[in-house]
Amino acid sequence: MTPPADTNAAEGAGDPATIVLRSSEFRHGREDAWRELEELVERAERHGLGTLGAEELQRLPLLYRSALSSLSVARAIALDRNLRLYLENLGLRAFLLVHAPRHGLLEGIRDFLWRGFPARVRASGRPILLAFAAIALGIVAGYLLVAGNPAWFSSLVPGDLAGGRSESSTREELLEDEIFAPWPGFTQSFIVFANFLFRHNTLVGLLTFGLGIAAGIPTLLLLLYQGLVFGAFVALHQDRGLLLDFVGWVSIHGVTEFGAIILCGAGGLVVAQNILFPGRRSRLANVAFRGQDAAQLVVGAVLMFLIAGLIEGGLRQLVADTPARLAIAGLTAILWLAYFTLAGRKVAR
Repeated sequence: MTPPADTNAAEGAGDPATIVLRSSEFRHGREDAWRELEELVERAERHGLGTLGAEELQRLPLLYRSALSSLSVARAIALDRNLRLYLENLGLRAFLLVHAPRHGLLEGIRDFLWRGFPARVRASGRPILLAFAAIALGIVAGYLLVAGNPAWFSSLVPGDLAGGRSESSTREELLEDEIFAPWPGFTQSFIVFANFLFRHNTLVGLLTFGLGIAAGIPTLLLLLYQGLVFGAFVALHQDRGLLLDFVGWVSIHGVTEFGAIILCGAGGLVVAQNILFPGRRSRLANVAFRGQDAAQLVVGAVLMFLIAGLIEGGLRQLVADTPARLAIAGLTAILWLAYFTLAGRKVAR
């Protein structure tokens, strides 16, 4: 498709000769760029963007913007309809190339895991620290309440989370039914229980994130409550002389799970920050514009919940040894720290 010849058809009144003259003047100096853009677009449509050289790829967005500028002028001065249709079609075809994804699904996932997710974590230091502080405060408060009065355990921990444990649980019951309970088998552990844990933890994480839209206060309260529950469990096990065994039992998966919860909370706080401090944009526009930052944290956290579910559901009871559990937890912490610190960074030469 080439630029149409000048026509005398104009929308509105006017001298046809004047319209032709204006159209000819308008084409002068622009038509070569249109033809160059059309040639690049046709080649990319037929054989892919990979057939364009480096200089051509750099020229493509420049020519695209130039064509849009020409279209805007053509509409403003009411040039002939065929020319406007030609520029509209050329602009649309170029738009699909300029703004189309440059990689496939697998490459996009790899780029997110290697660059996008860890980079977003590194850029969200303050919300992450605030979310961590809320959980830590809850842990301390829950521990002090139950340590001072064991009856607080039933008040802080709902029945479905308690799993039969209460302030009346004995040391032997906690050891045999919880910390060193027998491994239930591959199917029950890695499929049934791990799937349940993943769905439950993901639901809690998404709720923690979603509540950020209410200025972040419910997000902080939910993080605080999760800390309260964990602190209550810590006090219960310490009272039975099982603190180290309990920490090993929890930390083997807890490093990953708590990390994911904190990231969901940080995502909610990022949303709250964009609502409370929108800058020059409206609050809704700012959330829409910056929402992808929070979304990256949450998507990565969901993947962490999956890993935590597999560890908690299948591996925790299979490794029935506290030092081994602590070693795995330490190794997990080192790997996550290295990933978030180093992944995607450019290596200086």
